[in-house]
Amino acid sequence: MRYYFLGIGGIGMSAIARYFKAKGFEVAGYDRTSTVLTRELEAEGIKINYVDEVEAIPLAFRGIDSEVEKHSTSNYSSPVLGEVAKPEGLELSTLNSQLSILVVYTPAIPADNKQYRFFVDNGFKMMKRAAVLGEITRLERGLCIAGTHGKTTTSTMTAHILKQSHVDCNAFLGGISKNYTSNLLLSDKSDLVVIEADEFDRSFHHLSPYMAVITSTDADHLDIYGTHEAYLESFAHFTSLIVDGGVLFVKKGIQLAPRTSDKVTIYTYSGSEQADFYADNIRLGGGRLVFDFVTPEERIADVELGVPVMINVENAVAAMAVAYLNGVTADELRASMASFAGIRRRFDFHLRTDRLTVIDDYAHHPMELEASLKSVNALYADKKIVVVFQPHLYTRTRDFYHEFAAALSHTEQVVLVEIYPARELPIEGVTSQLILDEVTSPIKRLTTKAELIDTLKTLEFDVLLTVGAGDIDTYIPQIVESLEYRV
Repeated sequence: MRYYFLGIGGIGMSAIARYFKAKGFEVAGYDRTSTVLTRELEAEGIKINYVDEVEAIPLAFRGIDSEVEKHSTSNYSSPVLGEVAKPEGLELSTLNSQLSILVVYTPAIPADNKQYRFFVDNGFKMMKRAAVLGEITRLERGLCIAGTHGKTTTSTMTAHILKQSHVDCNAFLGGISKNYTSNLLLSDKSDLVVIEADEFDRSFHHLSPYMAVITSTDADHLDIYGTHEAYLESFAHFTSLIVDGGVLFVKKGIQLAPRTSDKVTIYTYSGSEQADFYADNIRLGGGRLVFDFVTPEERIADVELGVPVMINVENAVAAMAVAYLNGVTADELRASMASFAGIRRRFDFHLRTDRLTVIDDYAHHPMELEASLKSVNALYADKKIVVVFQPHLYTRTRDFYHEFAAALSHTEQVVLVEIYPARELPIEGVTSQLILDEVTSPIKRLTTKAELIDTLKTLEFDVLLTVGAGDIDTYIPQIVESLEYRV
């Protein structure tokens, strides 16, 4: 009857919270900080607290509501809630089972989190986010998009195509669709559900895909997997979960040894070479990107991308391939791709004038970073460009600082800020300086977020690209305001 989310501000967690809220259940949660996303959830009627204290949990989600009236009480003072009635002689775990409270948590929540410990110690029913999502996919036909990078854009494109067609779908997305201003899409007529299949902590092993896409298998999350080989094994296991009669789409040329049954059909796709599904006759210019979509049966000419970035071509091919095999027509494919508005924080334009352009991108893996920079360089070949990069995680910086430096060196001007730690504690000797030392760009700076605006004022540029999976995007309004004199 009630769902409480630990880490409700996460992009995956928030989608599930919205799902249960839409289904009429009571929903609340905790997160460490208030963000645009958590404030949107609050506006939708979801109670969120930002204090890691048991007292901050709403009474009903602690198993204390109507039962309070049935027991003698004594009041106690809470630093968060003030005077609270506390039931005597009543075991919370017993009351919890009566009230059917489910606590959903993300692996990013530390084991010493006080709210987490409260629910564990008092016998509440608890499930990881991935397990809950897995249960949902077993009730529907899951279209699961996996990969080191590209999965958010591909899953959001897939959902948009299906939503704009006669087929329709449900969707749990890893980003906020700018077409729908949400990461959750619901349908009352379709049993298809688009899922972003997250490999972190092997979360995607909870899924039962009807169709699956694997966009890339470049090494990542080595703090979890240890080696690239173990990472690849995890993707191989994911393919074994595809149901009989299902389909696997694999980006041509990636490292993968599929482990599907002989009742699963495998297709390849590509944005740059011939495959089962591929893009051909690509035309880029005048702010437009158009190509032909080639399937095993036909050629669908003149597909225009609403977000005209080269990296989106292969994502679009994968998304259209999934939609095509689910019955979306050629005209519906063209119309939906042209109207695709993109995803918040995925090559997201915040300012676009003749004198200044500001773009934000979520890229946090070296391959993503390189692709993002190449896209900017192609779009603005005659402009002065500066990139501001916020590394995400100490372990990822330690494992890939050579590759990050090589990617950043594609730009003339580079600014690095401090590492965003997320769930991690600092690692001795691992700082943004590791990356900066190997960057070969003629102009490079190391600064703090607090000094970022002053640093940018010392540089000459026409295009600013902020990149990273941390909180660098929260500084964009201040950055844009500080650069108004250039507009």
